[in-house]
Amino acid sequence: MADQSSNPSIMVPKQPHPLHQIAETPTHRLLLKQWLKEEELILNRVSLKETQIDSVRKEITQLYTFFFLFHSISLLLLFNSSSNDPPTGACHRSWIPSLCSLLCSMGIIWAVRYKTDVEGHLEKLLEREKEDGKLLAKCVEELKKKGVEFDLLKEVDALRRAKSLRVEAKVVRKWSARDFVTLFFFTVSCLVLGLTRVILCS
Repeated sequence: MADQSSNPSIMVPKQPHPLHQIAETPTHRLLLKQWLKEEELILNRVSLKETQIDSVRKEITQLYTFFFLFHSISLLLLFNSSSNDPPTGACHRSWIPSLCSLLCSMGIIWAVRYKTDVEGHLEKLLEREKEDGKLLAKCVEELKKKGVEFDLLKEVDALRRAKSLRVEAKVVRKWSARDFVTLFFFTVSCLVLGLTRVILCS
């Protein structure tokens, strides 16, 4: 009796590991399985969004290349043709290549702007998926750490409120990189129109 009274910790039952508690509790076990499955789905969606963003960026790069190739080849052809034709005749017909150049430029600029908007939208979706993944990973970690002490109603409700009340910060509209790209391409298009006039009328 003296040994038992001097060491009371022997009489205290060992606390089971939180994972063992979860395995023995159907509700906690089911919730953990659902969260792990949802976590895997979020990772798949994140991977898909990153692939889509890479694809859109490649298409934007192709549009940039086509823009400069088109105008470079057009100016070279106009320069070669103007050397064979009389300046007056070529100058009178300069509105035809100018109009073609303008229409092509506006089409490419619109396509670039559209693709950059798609890229921005996908980046926002990717950021949202990553935030959801962080929230879910935090809840899974808490569940594994606390075991049956994990308050299902409180924690699940907190997760739902964190998702539903998440409000994106309203950023004041300023000049972005996409706006500067659009302005740059528009400026280049105007310079090409001027060069077309100079080549055909000089």
